[in-house]
Formats: sequence, structure tokens, C-alpha cells
Amino acid sequence: MMLSGDYDRPYAKQLLEWVGLKERMNNKLQQLSGGEQRRVAIAIALSNKPASLLADEPTGSVDTRTSDMIMDIFRRFNRELGVTVVIVTHDLSLASKVDRVVAIRDGMTSTEFVKRNPNLDQAAGEAAASSIHDVHEEYVVLDRVGRMQIPKAYLQALGIEGKASMEFDGEKIIIRTPKSLE
Repeated sequence: MMLSGDYDRPYAKQLLEWVGLKERMNNKLQQLSGGEQRRVAIAIALSNKPASLLADEPTGSVDTRTSDMIMDIFRRFNRELGVTVVIVTHDLSLASKVDRVVAIRDGMTSTEFVKRNPNLDQAAGEAAASSIHDVHEEYVVLDRVGRMQIPKAYLQALGIEGKASMEFDGEKIIIRTPKSLE
């Protein structure tokens, strides 16, 4: 058992290697670039072997190459160590690089996307998709009392404002403009 102040030197070296900074081990933090400092912060966050990691804008203020490197690091820690990584970001391009996206608007969950396995889609006879819309499956989010939050763009496409007509046919829920407004 390790006491406070003790640390696992081999694991620390391993973490630096995993974040691509093994050769910078003897440098002081201020001698590193912003992207390198960001990767050191990730290694430090993982030093006590957490079950989950919360990353607030982890790719902000770094170039695309460093952003991709950081996302690869997160994937590796998730896959090899089982660390759940939760990323908070305003960068919509990250959505195509993660398995699950939960959009939050006005402090509430608004939509959720879960990446489907394109190989399974092909096996089912569907064409493999390359864009985020084809690779992610969108879910309607239910609140605690069962109300659905339907994306505004969907309602606008149907011309629905204020009220909607809804019916259940035994297999699916149909939402449309109320008949009195048609």
C-alpha cells in the first residue's frame, strides 16, 4: 500500500510514454509547449488510476494535430485501462471522434447520439456511412416524468409550433401538426 507522498515511478514513466512525452521526462513544465503541458495534465489526472476522467475543453487552444493526439490518448486509456472519459466541449468536430454525444441546451439534455458500428450495418444489408449523421443514431431524451424532448429542427421541418398532435398506433408514436391547424 502506498502512503501519501509515495508514488509509483514506473507507472508515472509509463503514463508519460503513453501521452508521448517520455523523452521530456526531465524537463520542467514551463519548458513544454501548451500541447505538451496539456498532455502532462492528462497523465497527472490518470496517475491515481481513476475509474473516470472529466475533461473540460481538453482540445481547446491546441492545433488539430495535438487535438487528434489527445483524443487518441483518451481512446487508448478507455480501451486499455477501462477509464470512462467524459469530455465537455463546444467543438462540434469532436462529435465524430467519440462513441456517444449528449447535447445540452439551456442546462438540459436535448439530444443524444450513440455511434453505431458500421460493420454491423453492412452485415444487415445497409450501406456503411461516413458522415456523423449516418454513423450516429439520434435518440429523443425523456425527462423524469416521461416528457420527450424533440429536437427543434425536426419540429420546424414538420411546421409544428406550440402544439403537436400525437397518436400511438400500437408500434410507434406519430407526431404531426394538429388537425385543427392543418
